[in-house]
Amino acid sequence: MSSHTTTNNNTLSLGTFACAWCGLTVSAYAADGAPRNHCPSCLHSRHVLDHVEGGPSDCEGRMSPIAIAVLRTGDWMVVHRCVRCDELTSNPVCTDDNQLVLMRMAVRPLAQPPFPLEAFGAL
Repeated sequence: MSSHTTTNNNTLSLGTFACAWCGLTVSAYAADGAPRNHCPSCLHSRHVLDHVEGGPSDCEGRMSPIAIAVLRTGDWMVVHRCVRCDELTSNPVCTDDNQLVLMRMAVRPLAQPPFPLEAFGAL
């Protein structure tokens, strides 16, 4: 296999992959050397691991970033949902991820609550 050949999971043997959403060629490692499984620009990923049963997944669907979760340690996680099979996963935020996209996802629940904000005026 040459160093530019693409394998089944859309990962080049050089340690890069093409983003399933925006097409950006992405390093499989963040700027700090941590492994990366999502695009730092748009935060989308590809469903290549079966998080329920472990091991590789045959789904290959696009994983859309849907939320931010914060662990007790204070570490942020990107929550993804597969557009093909609806499996949910979470992955650590990388140091070079798009900060604007991360903040938009983090504040979305506050900006769009499931109730009218006017209810606070009556409290």
